[in-house]
Amino acid sequence: MTLVVEAEREIRQRLSERLADAPWAPSALINILALDEIEIARPIIARSPVLQDHDLIRLMVQATLEHQIEVARRPRLPAAVVEAILAREEPAVLTALANNETAEISTEGLRRLVGHAKDIVALRSPLARHPLLSSDLAEQLYLWVGRSLRDALATRFHLDPDAMIAAVDEALRAAHRGDGPPQDGVVESDEGREEMERSLVEKLDAAGQLRPGYLLRVLREGRLPLFGLALARLGQFDPDQIRRAMDSNRPELLALACSAVGIDRSVFPTILTHVRQLNSGRPGGGEEGARRASSAFGPFTPDIAAMAFRQAVSAV
Repeated sequence: MTLVVEAEREIRQRLSERLADAPWAPSALINILALDEIEIARPIIARSPVLQDHDLIRLMVQATLEHQIEVARRPRLPAAVVEAILAREEPAVLTALANNETAEISTEGLRRLVGHAKDIVALRSPLARHPLLSSDLAEQLYLWVGRSLRDALATRFHLDPDAMIAAVDEALRAAHRGDGPPQDGVVESDEGREEMERSLVEKLDAAGQLRPGYLLRVLREGRLPLFGLALARLGQFDPDQIRRAMDSNRPELLALACSAVGIDRSVFPTILTHVRQLNSGRPGGGEEGARRASSAFGPFTPDIAAMAFRQAVSAV
């Protein structure tokens, strides 16, 4: 392990190629190589039988975009990792997944990819060729693709050209009127998105990858509901308790929850700023509230902070 960490790039590259197919390679060594620069990591991510689902999910959370794309391209990608990719909604990674015909993607997962194809042009061509595409999804995809792909879809699924042209014309008229897209099959419901995010949090926790640093990361990505679910999971709180704390006028409640999961006092002002930006200024309390929140990081253990949070939030 010491040699690999200190070795030159060329040596690490050769070692990666040699160990990529080895089932006996040490897991810790394989994971180090998988997090190395992309040219070194690529054969490991693509082929190593040592990498488990939780290792691949960790790469989705911690590694660069190039690493995430390689994960999405991995042959016979397991369903748990596919769900983690869908949850992140990164266009380049979704496109790589759409091109991976051996990935274990569910019908619901394919539906979500087709929904994203409305805004992500690169998804349309691989989805039109995907072997799991159904006729119902083909009709939906037909509305957004160019003429050559429409012809291919019509031929493959025996679509009625006149009916499909009428559907395209209606979609164009709706766009000019400013109507929103249909809710069924295109846009995920709030309940569906929350369930997807809860599943992601559970998988990260099961893989040992749900850590306090993840909270700030998802806030920077603008994913406030995911922040709330992750914070609740880390602190073993009810998600409704976290929502009430974020919607209150007492930022010290949120500070207590963060203190209970190991967030440092110096990091909390940044967390509070992000939450307020994403939550219409809540939790309120202004500068005075922020000052009070600092006292939540007192000289007591996380268990005491958790107990104080549960007691205080019950009155909100």
